[in-house]
Amino acid sequence: MGAMDHSPMEANQPVCHRHRDRITYLRCSRCDRHICPDCSIDSAVGQRCPECSPAQPRRAAPRPSAARGSRMRTMGGSITPAVLTIIIVTVVVYILQRVRPDQMINDFAHATWLVSGGEWWRAITAAFLHSDSFLHIGFNMYFLYILGPRLEQQVGSASFVGLYLASAAGGGAAFQYLADGMAVALGASGAVFGLLGAALAGSYRVRSTPQGMAVFRQLLFVLAINLALPFFIGNVAWQAHLGGLAAGLVIAVIWQRIRPGPKLNQSRTLTALAVAVIALSLLWLA
Repeated sequence: MGAMDHSPMEANQPVCHRHRDRITYLRCSRCDRHICPDCSIDSAVGQRCPECSPAQPRRAAPRPSAARGSRMRTMGGSITPAVLTIIIVTVVVYILQRVRPDQMINDFAHATWLVSGGEWWRAITAAFLHSDSFLHIGFNMYFLYILGPRLEQQVGSASFVGLYLASAAGGGAAFQYLADGMAVALGASGAVFGLLGAALAGSYRVRSTPQGMAVFRQLLFVLAINLALPFFIGNVAWQAHLGGLAAGLVIAVIWQRIRPGPKLNQSRTLTALAVAVIALSLLWLA
């Protein structure tokens, strides 16, 4: 708890340009100045500060009684292009699975012995397959909708897609090395866990604010529930969950250390792709 009293200025950490006592890594998509969650105004092109959104009324700080109950539900905000595209592709693949289940699973699922034989790309394709149960795809796409839009608005669509695919690759690499030699995995859980890891890293940096701490605690609660599921439900690829989570955390931490500038989004995208290449290289070497 001592970190709560740490001075943001002494640590040379970025602070909101309107509230100098609040650490934040969120930036206005127009002027690129740092803004805290209370100053952030959602727009079609990401978050903007009140000065860059003159047509919109300034948002009042949320009341504590309402914030805890609604923040997770509204975290997704409006659907964003990359999130919508991933959901559509995943649903289309799910429909194709119902038509030709054996062929889709045989050709695209993550089978450890086939990946060892050189089919490393299965770690990516498996993220778009799901089991027969609608709950499997339903939960994964629900959490993608909850976590994805806010992240995409913050880092851009290309960087978000890179994060999603790199997390899927990281989950696949962990599954390949930690599962037995004749295991099969499918599902977007590794990629979704990567989004959760990135969201956790972002909320941890702003935990000194009441809103940031509330979001951080809620994400920790969601993480704890999902990590506990394998103890109560069989046939859960917990290895992919851990690998995806680790990949998302690593990418987000590196993103936070990239200096702002005109090539910020490009640097973020290249970072995510670099992590994906490393994970896929591990699969190629398996």
